[in-house]
Amino acid sequence: MVRRSVLFSPGDQPDLMRKAPRAGADVVVFDLEDAVAPGQKDDARQAVSDVLNDPEFAPDCEVCVRVNPAGAGAGADVDAVLADAGASVDSVMLPKAADREDVETLGRLLGEVDAEAPVLALVESAAGVLNAHEIARAGPTDALVFGAEDLSADIGATRTDEGTEVLHAREHVVLAASAAGVDAIDTVYTDIEDTEGLAEETRFAAGLGFDGKMAIHPAQVDPINDAYTPADDEVEWAERVLAAKAEAEEAGRGVFRVDGEMIDAPLVAQAERVVERARAADN
Repeated sequence: MVRRSVLFSPGDQPDLMRKAPRAGADVVVFDLEDAVAPGQKDDARQAVSDVLNDPEFAPDCEVCVRVNPAGAGAGADVDAVLADAGASVDSVMLPKAADREDVETLGRLLGEVDAEAPVLALVESAAGVLNAHEIARAGPTDALVFGAEDLSADIGATRTDEGTEVLHAREHVVLAASAAGVDAIDTVYTDIEDTEGLAEETRFAAGLGFDGKMAIHPAQVDPINDAYTPADDEVEWAERVLAAKAEAEEAGRGVFRVDGEMIDAPLVAQAERVVERARAADN
């Protein structure tokens, strides 16, 4: 499953939710947390449920619901939305994941309504970052999602264009996700108008090892997808590597060369990622 672009859509705006899959994102997230005012939570739950249960709503992307934090509304979200529309939901995003127990609590709530779904755990606090490895290893976790804005507020950091104040935490989340074998999704880019800055930021995130990036507006989806789409020469190199690997395995050789370069397991893994991203771009 490829998650290059993860687009949020407010849970209290049915028209936007129905349109969200048309933006071309790999994942659309119906948001019951930050995008919804406290007094509108029940209306938003009903709206999300209505959209998910509509037989005419048939998106060709992953559909995710961001519930409220564990112990602060997640149970009500699960009961009101996932109990009836669980079959229409591919994943659930948990905000403010501070430790492994938060993820396991959500997993238990989902199991109680027979709506077991992989959890995208949003790590956006000092505790969450420090516990990222255990959060990633929790049974329901399928991805770690890094939230720089809330983290900065939590630790009292000042956000800068360079992002040095959150770089250590950002890299830590990638390491934790990789060690646990789950996806790593990068933080939002808040300047909707700055598509060039978004593209540069996304390329940097990809270079750090992130599998995708969150988007807060449909206009951000294409720049994110493009940044995760390999160039033709990268794809050609990757295909040569994988073809040479297959030939080496058939011949019983563990070491082989491509373009004069010795190829080892890390380069094979890199080639596999390139091909996977190229295939996603063609879909």
